Amino acid sequence: MLNVLKRIGRVNKKSKELTEDSATARLGSAEFTASEDLESALLNENDTKIALIQALIPIGLEAVNELLQGEVSRLVGPSYSRDKNKRVSGLVRWGSQGGSVYLSDQKVKIRVPRIRNINTNKEEELPSYKKLRKPHDGDRGLLSKILYGISCRNYQGAAKLIPEVFGLSSSSISRRLTQVSSQKLKEFQERRLEQYDLTAIIVDGKTFASDQMIVALGIDINGVKIPLGFIQTSTENSRVCGELFRRLIDRGLSYEQGLLFVIDGSKGIRKAIKEVFGNYALVQRCQWHKRENVVSYLPKSQQDTMRKKLQKAYEKPVYKEALEEIRKCRQELSVLNQSAVRSLDEGLEETLTLHKLKLFCELGISLKTTNCIESLNSQISRYIKRVTYWKNSNQKHRWLAAALLEIELRLRRIKGYKSLPMLRNALQKELKIKCTNVA
Repeated sequence: MLNVLKRIGRVNKKSKELTEDSATARLGSAEFTASEDLESALLNENDTKIALIQALIPIGLEAVNELLQGEVSRLVGPSYSRDKNKRVSGLVRWGSQGGSVYLSDQKVKIRVPRIRNINTNKEEELPSYKKLRKPHDGDRGLLSKILYGISCRNYQGAAKLIPEVFGLSSSSISRRLTQVSSQKLKEFQERRLEQYDLTAIIVDGKTFASDQMIVALGIDINGVKIPLGFIQTSTENSRVCGELFRRLIDRGLSYEQGLLFVIDGSKGIRKAIKEVFGNYALVQRCQWHKRENVVSYLPKSQQDTMRKKLQKAYEKPVYKEALEEIRKCRQELSVLNQSAVRSLDEGLEETLTLHKLKLFCELGISLKTTNCIESLNSQISRYIKRVTYWKNSNQKHRWLAAALLEIELRLRRIKGYKSLPMLRNALQKELKIKCTNVA
């Protein structure tokens, strides 16, 4: 079965670039398709049987072949060996013949290896083959989980359930998954970034037990989202965040044409952006985080009212109008809570960056908050939620890299992406950058 998982980990390239978690994976001469259409197949018993044949039977056939060949080797010895014990037992290899086995409730044809007792001149039936010839109605719920995992391109999750169906060694699968995820980590950390023409980078932290993984998500000129990198830390301090940005530059990140950074208000991230990118970057502070931070100082009875007023102020498309409405909110807050006023004043201008660039109507829905990376973090959570114990840092890095590479295949372009060339022009004008524009 270890060979099966090795093939699961291979990269299969067709008209589009696919990874090990792509829609199609080959297992020997058999092929199974893991399309999202399989999800609907789980709703119908007949369709489930069809999906079972298409998705699991190739894996089962490979496992059965390895099981029977292994049993022959134990009884007879390795091929072409001159083992003296073979003469005592009288068992020798005797070619192969057509046969069939049951996988779950499906009867499947296979080639069966034969052994013969030269002392009695009779063929000996393999014990495993004898058991496999009997129909066995497996756990349909378990098989459905595997099919669902394959249909969602979650081969790791599906592979963990396969041993329960076919009685395989979970330790060998665990070792192989570690090797595959290590390859994913290396691929992600060493991927060159020159190929990406970025206009914006969204930065946020993702909690892994007691640690934070600071993740950088790039937005290219066509609105495509690209996970760029991550770094492990306990807090979002400027030194660690600066190291993350420098690593991205070392891998080829281009920023001379100007970048818009969208952050949640972390002072450490903000300081690192200034230190590393200097006058080549503008910052858009997340309006959602600013609003929620401000209202958190108020009594619950007053929070909804002030939340709506701040939201209404930020929705004004013109910078002066938005600022005027926010100042009205500030006057009200000065009577209610001075701490809320200080929270509102801190970094207020950077929450209006898109307003000042006159692109709030076009790009506000995507870049006025950190929602893009919050959505990414939510998808990551689905991959790691079953992990109750993190053994070490390497495990966290491997899981996160594998998740990011898989999720990247399904990320959609941001809304308003057609206005990103306008964003580049506005950034260069605001930052006084003389550079050839890329449309």
